[in-house]
Amino acid sequence: MLPNADSYDGVSRAFAWRVPDRYNIGVDVCDRWAESEPDRIALINKRRDGGVEEYRFADIRALSNRFANALAAQGIGRGDRVGILLPQAPETAISHVAVYKLGGIAVPLFSLFGVEALEYRLANCGARAVVTDAAGAAKIAQIRDRLPELRAVFRIDGSGANCLDWHALCDAASDDFAPADTGPDDPALIIYTSGTTGQPKGALHAHRVLLGHLPGVEMSHDLFPQPGDRIWTPADWAWIGGLLDVLLPAWHHGVTVVSHRFEKFDAEAAFALLAEFRVRNAFLPPTALKMMRSVTAPRARHAIAMRSVASGGETLGAGMLDWGRETFGVTINEFYGQTECNMIVSSAATLMAPKPGIMGRPVPGHDVAVIDGEGNRLPPERIGLIAVRRPDPVMFLGYWNNPGATAAKFIGDWLVTGDQGELDEDGYIRFVGRDDDVITSAGYRIGPGEIEDCLIGHPAVRMAAVVGVPDPLRTEIVKAFIVLQEGVTADDALVAAIQDHVKTRLAAHEYPRAIEFLESLPMTTTGKIIRRELRNRP
Repeated sequence: MLPNADSYDGVSRAFAWRVPDRYNIGVDVCDRWAESEPDRIALINKRRDGGVEEYRFADIRALSNRFANALAAQGIGRGDRVGILLPQAPETAISHVAVYKLGGIAVPLFSLFGVEALEYRLANCGARAVVTDAAGAAKIAQIRDRLPELRAVFRIDGSGANCLDWHALCDAASDDFAPADTGPDDPALIIYTSGTTGQPKGALHAHRVLLGHLPGVEMSHDLFPQPGDRIWTPADWAWIGGLLDVLLPAWHHGVTVVSHRFEKFDAEAAFALLAEFRVRNAFLPPTALKMMRSVTAPRARHAIAMRSVASGGETLGAGMLDWGRETFGVTINEFYGQTECNMIVSSAATLMAPKPGIMGRPVPGHDVAVIDGEGNRLPPERIGLIAVRRPDPVMFLGYWNNPGATAAKFIGDWLVTGDQGELDEDGYIRFVGRDDDVITSAGYRIGPGEIEDCLIGHPAVRMAAVVGVPDPLRTEIVKAFIVLQEGVTADDALVAAIQDHVKTRLAAHEYPRAIEFLESLPMTTTGKIIRRELRNRP
C-alpha cells in the first residue's frame, strides 16, 4: 500500500487507502496467490525433530478449503467463533485461512493458557469449535461441560476422546470450496487483550483489519516487500504481533514465512535459524532482542544477512539500536499499537532519522495525535493521551458483547490507547508510559521505559522493570525490580552502583531510590511486564 518514496513526507503525501467493497482475508492471503502463482512458497516450517517442510500457496488453498468443508460438516458456519489453540504450526495458519473463507470468526488462543484463562475466553465469545493439539485437548476436556456452545474439538495430532482428527477429516473432505462473500466491515477475528488490568476483553476486528495493518508493516520493514524478502518471528501467531504483523501481511504480499516452535526461546538457536533459512526480515519483540543481545559475537558463527528488523511492545534505547546495527547490519525499526488499533506509529530508517527512545511518527493513513482529556490536540512537548481518530481501517469494531467498555475507549471520535506520550517539533511521538504506569515524583512525571532501558545498560542487569511506589514526601519514588545476570551477587555496593548508573545517565530525580532483586519478572503471554503486580507486592 505504501507508495515508493525516499522520505516520510513523500510517502505520506502520496498515500491513499484502497479498501474494496468486497474483501475476505482468506481469499486475499491464499486464493489470490494460488491462482496466479500456485507454486510460490508460502511457508517453510521447521519441525521439532529438525525436519523441514514447505507449503506452496496451492497447498494452503487446498488444505484450507478442505478444513472449511470439515467445519461446515460439523455445523459451523458464518459468524460462528472458532478457537485456534495452537503454537506456530502449518495447521495454525491453515485453520485461520479456512475460518476466514468460511465467514467465521477466528479466536487465537495461546497454547500456554491454563484452563481458567481458556474457559473465560471460550465462554465469553461462545466458541462453537476449537482447533488444538493433545495438550490443548486435555485442557479443554476439563472445562467442556461448562462450555455448552462448544460443538467440536479438532486435534491436529490424532483423535481422542470427544475430539475429531483434523488431518483425517481434511483428507476426506473436498478441496473445492466457495469462500463466503464478505465485506471489509464483516467480523473476522476476536483477539483478547492481555488483561494487565481487569478481565480480558475480546477486541472484535473486521476483515479490513489486515488492510489496515499493511502500511505499518511495510514502513517498519523499510518498504516491505523487496525482492528476496523472507520473514520470521518468534512471536506466537496467537498474538496480534505474530498474526497481523507477520503471517497475514507477508502472505498478502506473497512473501515466504518461516515458522518454528521453540519450546523455550533460545537466543543462539534464533541466530542459527535466521542463517539456516536465509531470513531477511524479522519481527523481534524487545524481550527476544534482550536475550539475543546476551549472545557473544553471533555473526562469527551464523551467516545472517538481514534487510530489516522491526520491534514493538516496549521502547528501545540507544544502546539496543547500536547493538542492532552491529549485529544485524540494520537499524531496528520500532513500531507502536495495541490490540484494538495496531501498527499506527513506526520508525523507518530508510525514510527518517531514528531517534533513540522515540518510537516514530504516525504511519500514513492513521490520524494519530496526543490529546487532553477533552479530546483536544496538544502542542509539541506536552504530555497527554496517545489517540487515533476514527474511522480507520485497522481499528476494532468494538469489544465483544461489551458496549460499555467500547464506549469508554473513546473521547468523541478519538480512540484513546491508554498510553501517554508527547510529540516533538518534528512530529515524532515519544512513549511516556501507560496511564497507570506514569510515576509522579516531587512534581516530575516520569515514564518507566527510559529508566528501564538505562538499567539494562548496566553490565550486571539482565532485565528490569520500574514502578512508582508511595512516598510521603515525594508522592511517589521510583522503585526498580531487577533480574541479575548469572553469577552476579546482589549487595549494597551493587545497589549503589546501579543507582549511580542511572543518576549519571538520565537525571537525579529518575534514579531508583528503591531496588529489589527478583529471580524473574511477571509478564503477560505476549512478553510485556505486568507492572501492576510489581506495584502490589508487599
